[in-house]
Amino acid sequence: MSLTLRTISREQHLAYIQSLSSASHCQVPAWADVKTEWRSENLGWFDKSGELVGAGLVLYRQLPKIKRYLAYLPEGPVINWYAPNLDEWLQPMLAHLKQQGAFSVKMGPPVVIRRWDSAAIKSGIQDPDVKRLKDVEATHIEPRAFEVADRLRKMGWQQGEDGGAGFGDVQPRYVFQVPLANRSLDDVLKGFNQLWRRNIKKAEKAGVEVVQGGYEDLAEWQRLYEITAVRDHFRPRPLSYFQRMWTVLNNEDPNRMRLYFARHNGVNLSAATMLVVGGHVWYSYGASDNIGREVRPSNAMQWRMLRDAYAMGATVYDLRGISDSLDETDHLFGLIQFKVGTGGEAVEYVGEWDFPLNKLLHKALDIYMSRR
Repeated sequence: MSLTLRTISREQHLAYIQSLSSASHCQVPAWADVKTEWRSENLGWFDKSGELVGAGLVLYRQLPKIKRYLAYLPEGPVINWYAPNLDEWLQPMLAHLKQQGAFSVKMGPPVVIRRWDSAAIKSGIQDPDVKRLKDVEATHIEPRAFEVADRLRKMGWQQGEDGGAGFGDVQPRYVFQVPLANRSLDDVLKGFNQLWRRNIKKAEKAGVEVVQGGYEDLAEWQRLYEITAVRDHFRPRPLSYFQRMWTVLNNEDPNRMRLYFARHNGVNLSAATMLVVGGHVWYSYGASDNIGREVRPSNAMQWRMLRDAYAMGATVYDLRGISDSLDETDHLFGLIQFKVGTGGEAVEYVGEWDFPLNKLLHKALDIYMSRR
């Protein structure tokens, strides 16, 4: 199969993404408008007959003072990763990006390597000798993913650090997902642990209502999000980021981004943003007040979002990143503990990979990033 690669229009790119059952929200054309500090380009792979068979959103970040760029394909490109001739897909991309002035390429193949169901994770948490997910036997292993990793290494790609610092937003290697395909909503609810089911009932009894918000409610979202940032010690994104995200994503597809609030007695206690691409639905950002936790607004909101995802025909509800730590003393442990209650599964991707087109500049970037 001989492939050619060239720049395509956003319309072509979007049509290709819409023809698939799912792709990452970081690979839709409008994601470039969310990431305004990067320059962007839409790439298309064509087969011999001229048919578009793959696409990628590339974000370019300029190095300080010189016209050289880091080229980044977050959770992409969207190609046939299991093709035996993977180099025929990636070599034309590297040649093109080099022409565009890239000194290094970073990509995140959307290839799953292992899955652990909730029972396996719980037994890992209970075992004092187990500190990380990889110490627990996986419920499912994808042998083809190991072949992908081997092919990349042979081509000269280097595996990035697990969730280490990237030149921007590094995508999580481990995520938590609730599979919805071929399951009834009853099955999904039965999969939740006792505490989750109890908390959902508690919220219902207390009269917590979950509502969808619009653009005009983003200021209220920001209020809750900034309370969360202070509590959890992270630097919040500005309101303008979420306003831009809402505008550009929903201009591309009116159902791409949603906003939810859980309220009690008319007071908003928690909020979340949801992203939708085909059959894949993500809970992307979450926020909550310091008050009202006893009425379990977050559990009520997740259950409503999950039901809405199911009603849309989603095959997976994705709770996004988790740490691989199963150590109860780790500050990130609470994240996996909260998510494992949904009865879903931890999913490991092959991670992000780098290709240094200019080894000297690539090394300089590494040093710069490690000193920041």
